[in-house]
Amino acid sequence: KTWIKVPNTIRIEITGTSGADGEIADGVSAKDIILHLCSRLGVGGADYQVIEYVGNTISRLSMSERMTLTNMTAELGAQTGLIAADVTTFNYIRQTGREVDNISALQSDDDAYFLAIHKVNVAELVPYVAMPHSPDNALPIEKISGIQIQQAYIGACTGAKLEDLQMAAQVLKNHTVAKGVRLLIAPASIQTTAAAVADGTMEIVTKSGAILMPSGCGACAGYGAGILAEGEVCISSTARNFKGRMGHSTSQVYLGSP
Repeated sequence: KTWIKVPNTIRIEITGTSGADGEIADGVSAKDIILHLCSRLGVGGADYQVIEYVGNTISRLSMSERMTLTNMTAELGAQTGLIAADVTTFNYIRQTGREVDNISALQSDDDAYFLAIHKVNVAELVPYVAMPHSPDNALPIEKISGIQIQQAYIGACTGAKLEDLQMAAQVLKNHTVAKGVRLLIAPASIQTTAAAVADGTMEIVTKSGAILMPSGCGACAGYGAGILAEGEVCISSTARNFKGRMGHSTSQVYLGSP
């Protein structure tokens, strides 16, 4: 026999203010939501639990943003992060060339038990940055200033999908990368790269001076181009910034949205 411990579920309600439609403010993304939750609950704050995300903000999120949110749920120690399937989900599946029935029953029961319920009001949320050396060492961006970086990295599973690259392009358009700074971009997949070329996103980021890299975990996992040298500082769209993970043990990695 195999004994399996069944995890409890933590419900996180992400909404706008009373009467609002849950729309996120400009400059705020799913990455900011999860960094806020990391700072609030802590790494390990949901150890061996399941997190279910609900709310009108969740309903508005694209599949790309939902993937960022659920992917980084691991940083809370959770076994998995779930979002109930809806029209956005089904449309995404169909766009990938697969057929699926609209199954409205794929959601929690009305009387489901939750170990805890947490609420996030996106109307009060601002961009967040996680300081070295942990995702839960996150602060509102206005509390962080004067940090000189040598590298910016847009890549890995939580920060290099097409929508992420489009966010970066909005910032980089008609600008160039600062002298003394490397901007490395590793798209999430070959398909992402092709789509970014087709819609002009890649032209914008490469004209700014960004260096295009192959898809893959790359520097986030500590291998390939982009490894940090002694004392170097990097701002990264990746999920983890543990000491020495991205290079030399004296390097520092800050986490933020694209």
